[in-house]
Amino acid sequence: MTGPAQPLVEADWVAAHGNDPDVRIIEVDVSPTAFSGGHIEGAVLWNAYTDLLQPNYKIVEREAFAALLRRSGIGAETRVVCYGYAASFGFWLLAYHGHQNVSLLNGSRVKWLSDGRPLSTDTASPQPTDYSLTGRPEVESIRATHRLVEEAIGDPERRLMDVRSVAEYTGERFWPSLPPEGDQRGGHVPGAVLAPIEDTWAPDGRFKPIEELRGLYQARGFTPDKEVLTYCAVGGRASQAWFVLTYLLGYARVRVYDGSWVEWGLLPGVPVEK
Repeated sequence: MTGPAQPLVEADWVAAHGNDPDVRIIEVDVSPTAFSGGHIEGAVLWNAYTDLLQPNYKIVEREAFAALLRRSGIGAETRVVCYGYAASFGFWLLAYHGHQNVSLLNGSRVKWLSDGRPLSTDTASPQPTDYSLTGRPEVESIRATHRLVEEAIGDPERRLMDVRSVAEYTGERFWPSLPPEGDQRGGHVPGAVLAPIEDTWAPDGRFKPIEELRGLYQARGFTPDKEVLTYCAVGGRASQAWFVLTYLLGYARVRVYDGSWVEWGLLPGVPVEK
């Protein structure tokens, strides 16, 4: 047994324990391209857009997520280690559905490759489990709806964090690389403070030192005494900010608005600033 999960693990730990029977490595990405080109040995791919999100970009229903866990070889006691572009989104969904034995690989693929560690192109075929999420209540305290975001506008006890790029924040883009089209509205939630998620990364792909992260957020008004609501385009980058604030900085009240801009930017009647 590998013991209780630490929320953040280094590449050395994954290299030593990735093949342990009670550990499952999950690469969470937005397409199969990187995974097909090479992945950590034994890893299973979760495609964020097909496995974690519905076609309308809402998170998958609870039973669909449970089925994903079962076919990924994850049981109630399995220690899950996420890496990849959308690793924190996988981590957040596991936590939201009550699976607490989960870790994030610090530096993800970037650090793994810069260390010269091997990749595999073999396809893992884990033994399916009978895992059921019944009895594990959804952890609503880490999730925000669009109504809660509306209520937070102008509330001095809450802070809205936009972790997208400058171009998305100003409304030039609706998606990270595409401008608004049709009914899509670009911009940001009124009062939201821009804190691009890239600002949390060191050059080697790992998170910056704790005190640097603390200073980064507190300088922008995100202090531990306030509730923080994070958002991005579909929830992936917002989940990483939630991870940093919750697990690295010890903030007690942080929520991910998983509907994020793909929902807010299409909702009629909600306010948008540019």
